[in-house]
Amino acid sequence: MITIGSLRPEDRAGWEELARGYKAFYRTEVPDEGYEEMWHRLLDGEEVYGVGAWTADGKLVGITHYLFHVAGWTADVCYLQDLFVDEAVRGQGVARALIEHVAGVARERGAARLYWTTQEHNTTARALYDKVAAFNGFLRYDYPLAR
Repeated sequence: MITIGSLRPEDRAGWEELARGYKAFYRTEVPDEGYEEMWHRLLDGEEVYGVGAWTADGKLVGITHYLFHVAGWTADVCYLQDLFVDEAVRGQGVARALIEHVAGVARERGAARLYWTTQEHNTTARALYDKVAAFNGFLRYDYPLAR
């Protein structure tokens, strides 16, 4: 039995463990203060939103972060920015439940679409994504702004 809902102040340690796992998977360095800043942004719930998945015994086993942004040709869109599930519970529907929760929020808000990105090599996640969403063929490029 998994419960899905907004992250709470008491989830800080569990959230950081999962967030660090997510960043490690994508080989992305984040300083300690970056986790602190993100946690406060998630709790503020004004720009970025955080959702968790808990087991029946209260252990946080999955997280997702999402935000809404303007789209030039449609209503606002929802970007599911981060999604990570503890390896011990993968394959049990946690990621799908997190995605469906965010989709419900996006529908309620009237967003035109929900989308996310992942790396090509992330075959485990892509197997789920291919079941719940449509791959649109786009590739992402990042232009380096810092010089």
